[in-house]
Amino acid sequence: MGSLGTTELLIIFFIVIILFGVGRVSKIGGELGSAVRNFREGLNEGAQEAAAEEAESES
Repeated sequence: MGSLGTTELLIIFFIVIILFGVGRVSKIGGELGSAVRNFREGLNEGAQEAAAEEAESES
């Protein structure tokens, strides 16, 4: 089974736009972007806390 190519992704994108409408798709995209941004910030905060705990334990 192969991976999806550009043509297949465009067809899927147009079907999604037809089903949900442009406004809803843009809203979903914005929410997805916000979720990814918050996830990355959480990962960075966790890494900073782990580094701080490691530095304290070495002292």
